Amino acid sequence: MQEGKSYTIGNYLKFIIPSLLGIFLLMIPISVNGEVTLVVAIWADFIDTFFGAAMPTVAGIIIGLSFFVALFTKWQQPYVILRSDTLRSLFDVGPIALFTRGLATIFVVMSLFHIGPEWIWSDATGGNILFGLLTTLVAIFFFAGYVLPLLLDFGLLEFFGTIMKKVMRPVFTLPGRSSIDSLVSWLGDGTIGVMLTNKQYEEGYYTKREAAVIGTTFSLVSIDFTIVILLELNLEHMFLPYYGTIIVAGLAAALIMPRIPPLSRKANTFYEKAEAHEEEVIPKNISLFKWGIHQAAERAKNMESFLPVVKGGSRNVLTMWFEVIPVVMAIGTVATIIAEYTPIFSWLGAPFIPLLNLLQIPEATEAAQTVVVGFADMFLPAILGSGIESEMTRFVIACLSVTQLIYMSEVGALLLGSKLPINMKDLIIIFILRTLITLPIIALIAHIIF
Repeated sequence: MQEGKSYTIGNYLKFIIPSLLGIFLLMIPISVNGEVTLVVAIWADFIDTFFGAAMPTVAGIIIGLSFFVALFTKWQQPYVILRSDTLRSLFDVGPIALFTRGLATIFVVMSLFHIGPEWIWSDATGGNILFGLLTTLVAIFFFAGYVLPLLLDFGLLEFFGTIMKKVMRPVFTLPGRSSIDSLVSWLGDGTIGVMLTNKQYEEGYYTKREAAVIGTTFSLVSIDFTIVILLELNLEHMFLPYYGTIIVAGLAAALIMPRIPPLSRKANTFYEKAEAHEEEVIPKNISLFKWGIHQAAERAKNMESFLPVVKGGSRNVLTMWFEVIPVVMAIGTVATIIAEYTPIFSWLGAPFIPLLNLLQIPEATEAAQTVVVGFADMFLPAILGSGIESEMTRFVIACLSVTQLIYMSEVGALLLGSKLPINMKDLIIIFILRTLITLPIIALIAHIIF
């Protein structure tokens, strides 16, 4: 963009109105009937209530189609699918993705009809993923898929990318435009954050390292879900110190994690199928704010109609439905089976007993298994820790389960199902490192509070 360009009031309004609407819908906590929630969560609850018992079946149909259409594509190579970039990316998949979708389809059938061993379809394993998590994700992905273009296509990222460049790069080693992405992930919903990060990565705005850092550093659970954790642990009266502790520990992890392996070793190259968008050099004779406004107005000016927004939103929804939801079902079910029916997480938690004792956390033995079990599902630490008598220990469990961030029943599975350059080994290492970084900070704050 040339510095001398001029813009109309309409150009600025085209940037401001959709951007503010997108921020409100995806990021701003609101109070409804005395409960703090998000518009996207209200939407998901409405859809879940409207369709009721049919929602698990809808999720099952999506997973079944993802597998059988992909299988048909491999077998017949239909022209109608292969000629479309969108359909080809959805259904012309590799053997690992095809196996994952097949496994997810089997789990869906078993969970819907209670077929086979109960440990696969019980309310704590496959049934929990299908009837609990997926019914919400189907609605959230539909809503967020069409709302994300309001953040992406009307200049908001260009504006924040400019004014935050001098903060995000030195502090978090990230481009300025990632500031709005990180806020969506942190204040809004981690699943939406993964969607946004993946979209920006596929479009060439983030390098592999940058995309991996954002996806594994800022994609916290939504505020409303943190309240659910507090309720389970009988700590609802401590929301402010609780969320304040999450912010302090989370920011510490965000400062450290990008600078150490495995994230620091990710390549600073762009997605192979994308045209790279390097950060622009800001002219010296103009303020950051003014240049950001110009950048935003230029992007908004180029949006001549809402048709590309609708098309892009539809592509977002289909991608998350057919690529990500099967991965969540397959990996989430396997992870919860391991957590519920094997002693593996108890064994893995044993080495943390000395650390918890060193940090003077009461009931360290009982708390140790909650430290590791969060890798399977973020809510499991709250369930296992609800019987612990020490309020301080329950507080530590509540905070740690959020700051660990990587849990396979949702964010971990979403990351693996996306195009982001993250594998299972990375997720395990990142989970352990985040635990070791944030646990002492949480323990210190807990001792101050209690």
